[in-house]
Amino acid sequence: MSFGIIAAVSREGIIGLDGGIPWHYSSDLKRFKRVTMGSTLIMGRLTWESLPRKPLPGRRNIVISSQDIEGVECFRSIEAALAAVSGDVWFIGGARIFAEAMRYADVIDLAFVPDSIRASGAVFFPDIDASVWEAGARESDPEDPRLVRCIYRKKKGISDE
Repeated sequence: MSFGIIAAVSREGIIGLDGGIPWHYSSDLKRFKRVTMGSTLIMGRLTWESLPRKPLPGRRNIVISSQDIEGVECFRSIEAALAAVSGDVWFIGGARIFAEAMRYADVIDLAFVPDSIRASGAVFFPDIDASVWEAGARESDPEDPRLVRCIYRKKKGISDE
């Protein structure tokens, strides 16, 4: 069982704007589907609400929310959700879920998009602590060279406490 964070970020580190993602790259969406298929997805309520298709097929969808939401499995905390899952887990947003998930995740899979976003109300990916995470090589997406991917792995000896 592994726990990962998967996201796409702008040059400024933005992951969302006005309740959605402010870009569209089909190769990134295809990779997201390929990587997460068959796993459990954990997300916040706003991420759930932003999905164009609910639930995401082929994956167990879990929403962290203080209230139950019809049509989806809800938990009040990440800890409670993780206690109820088996197999691989991907945290898919938003910012607060990503920040909390840093302590549980073994890997962060980021796609860097070339878009430059400058807007009030933008949502940012949390800082990645270099003392905890080791960045892999940055590689161009083979389907869309405008996108650059980087996999961060938690350094050995770093506990989730």
